[in-house]
Amino acid sequence: MDHLPIFMNVEGRRTLVVGNGVIAARKADLLLRAGSELVIVAPELDSELFRLSKKHDFRHDSSELCSDHFSGCVVAFACSADNAVNRAVCELAAASGVMVNVADNKQKSDFIMPAVVDRTPLLIAISSGGSSPLLVRMLKSRFETTIPAAYGRLAEFAGRYRDRIKAMIPDLNRRRRFWELMVSGPIAEHLYSSQLEQAESLMESQLIEAVEDGGKLSGGEVYLVGTGPGDPDLLSFRAMRLMQQADVVLYDRLIGDGILNLVRRDAERIYVGKLKNNHTVAQDEIGTMMIRLAGEGKRVLRLKGGDPFVFGRGGEEIEALSDNGIAFQVIPGVSAANGCAAYAGIPLTHRDHAQSCVFVTGHQKDGGLELNWNALIQPGQTVVVYMGLSSLATITTGFLENGADSKTPAAIIENGTRTGQRVITGTLASLADRASAANIVSPALIIIGSVVTLRDRLSWFAK
Repeated sequence: MDHLPIFMNVEGRRTLVVGNGVIAARKADLLLRAGSELVIVAPELDSELFRLSKKHDFRHDSSELCSDHFSGCVVAFACSADNAVNRAVCELAAASGVMVNVADNKQKSDFIMPAVVDRTPLLIAISSGGSSPLLVRMLKSRFETTIPAAYGRLAEFAGRYRDRIKAMIPDLNRRRRFWELMVSGPIAEHLYSSQLEQAESLMESQLIEAVEDGGKLSGGEVYLVGTGPGDPDLLSFRAMRLMQQADVVLYDRLIGDGILNLVRRDAERIYVGKLKNNHTVAQDEIGTMMIRLAGEGKRVLRLKGGDPFVFGRGGEEIEALSDNGIAFQVIPGVSAANGCAAYAGIPLTHRDHAQSCVFVTGHQKDGGLELNWNALIQPGQTVVVYMGLSSLATITTGFLENGADSKTPAAIIENGTRTGQRVITGTLASLADRASAANIVSPALIIIGSVVTLRDRLSWFAK
């Protein structure tokens, strides 16, 4: 994060804009709408600022810029077309301890201004740190068309009840549940339709119910969320919604920062990661932990790489939850096989190559690898091996010793869908040596079958 995003209260406080033109007028308009006491220093007001003066009150000072202009000022904006004037603003601001923004000059600015989607009191600020203004404008345009104006009405309504609800529902978790029900239920729908009286009446009745029967707001639950193979863009909308509701999150080493950063900021985070032969937290302990936390009334987010039900031990976890009467939801994710294959440009099935696909685990138990080789070595079939990196040589040897053609195409995908993805292709005879030479590390997925040969033509379109 290149900049600290903050919202500054400038109401009734002095702000300064130096210069004329469209940019100066835009900054001035924002400052005036935020309630600041604005001073504009310019030889004269151009047409943009003159039009602004017809709608808002501000002080125009045509005198030469000096240190007195910065006295009592909280922020200043250098918007002059003359670079010498902007340099003077920077020097005087620094001497006065005032933060300054210089138009189109990130290096000289103490802060930068984001694009703003205004649904007062709800504000959405968008910034690329100055690196891509076009992208920011595009995102702002999208938000403007997808964020209803009524959201501001909802935020204002909630603000009126905030102190009262805090006093009536002192428990933080129960209070958060109440707010979530309010902003996503019938109260919000009434406000969206401008039915204020109905919204207020329903709010009063639901508040009374919440105080009298807090049980509805205190039940714990577990969200078993599949996060896909790594790219946060592959998360489902439902997964994103529940990630923002959870009170505590259990995650392992396959969950990248890009996904963890999407979890609610104040949620407690517990690392339960597993390495080969080094389980930081045993599987049984994870189940016990989820049961305990949900029993305390918390909403527990269990993040699983890929899909929870594809070699993710999700079935074991919900079995334990069910046996203990714990409510749960399972949110499927893009499986590692689907995601990694797609990003590598290798279709798992293809009319001319494979009419079936088999998923197996290459995880060795007690030093041995038990696979049904006869079932795996079939014509027109793709085999995807999860967790097989450490036993890659054993896997390829097993195929060959059980009659597979040594020239059968094979690939291994490291960090599939993530930054730094690597794909090594070869055959059953060569893949293990090639992976070793390339120093492939986990997480890695193995694909065996003639579909691998399609990568040369299709990887151009893959990410």
